[in-house]
Amino acid sequence: MSTLYAISGVAGMTGNELVRQILEKDHGNDDHVLGFDNFFASSMETIEDCIQDKRFDFFPYDINNTMQMKCFEENVANRKDSYDEIIYINCAAVVHTEHFYHVYDTFETNVLGMNEFMQQAIRVGAQKYIHCSTSEVYSMDSWNESGGVKESDFLTMSHAEHSQRTSYAMGKLLTEFFMKDAVDAGKIKGCSIRFANVYSKNERFPKHIIPFIINSFRDNGKVVLLENSRKNRRTFLNNYDSCSAVLALAGTDSALDGTVYNVATDEEISMIDLAKLCASKMGISDPVIEFQGYRASDPERRLLSTEKIRARTQWKPVIGLDKGLDECIANYLNR
Repeated sequence: MSTLYAISGVAGMTGNELVRQILEKDHGNDDHVLGFDNFFASSMETIEDCIQDKRFDFFPYDINNTMQMKCFEENVANRKDSYDEIIYINCAAVVHTEHFYHVYDTFETNVLGMNEFMQQAIRVGAQKYIHCSTSEVYSMDSWNESGGVKESDFLTMSHAEHSQRTSYAMGKLLTEFFMKDAVDAGKIKGCSIRFANVYSKNERFPKHIIPFIINSFRDNGKVVLLENSRKNRRTFLNNYDSCSAVLALAGTDSALDGTVYNVATDEEISMIDLAKLCASKMGISDPVIEFQGYRASDPERRLLSTEKIRARTQWKPVIGLDKGLDECIANYLNR
């Protein structure tokens, strides 16, 4: 079966790896990728190894630019009859923590952009729409003692008087309802994915915690963490595994019921131990770790149950944190 993929945010952390995995599939010669990005948090470097492949067409477009999205839709429509199915994957998002507390910084792309891209998918007759959401929707209740929070658990959100960080989570949560509504109405098949703490060796504008720690030790000989890090623990999902989950769901029609899937690992580590592990791998025997600043509404742990996606697909993570950190350190130090 040949598939035409339409991917937003294709040069970002999730998008670029998706292209790579699609082109490397056994039947990849029959597939084609149309992707766009406005380079808000990415660069052409992330897809330079794919850009010459005739099965990949890149457009320097912004999901919020009406004219550019019209052109992108026309490109999909002109090609769709040559393929057995069309799959839209929405990776475009404003995801850095610095924007979480500013509702307008994330609303246009994360909420309006997601919905408009989904409506485009419906108009062109796409069979499937995969939406990348976030584990931030669990807010302060992002872990429990019985193996991690499940997609069916009730959500307890922070409120406006507590922290504006929740505005980001609420926007993403709303888009999950857009997705469910479209599927329930029979307009398209699809699902939303709540990723937990994804990291990548290919981050070009590293502001997430793993590249931040590595770059801090490399550039400053020390790392300055938030006060929250004295007790915070997280699981970290390698970008290869997050993207393989997207494709596993896209290839499992029975799973595309409009609902939500957690995608994470259960390999939990404290922020302090994470910093020490990175330092050890960099040859730093006695790392300097300082603490400064505090982040409101930062959950102490984020531990998600992946029972649902494992039951409905063949997906499971294959890159452990030890191997993933080795790849990150090698890439960042060589850059």
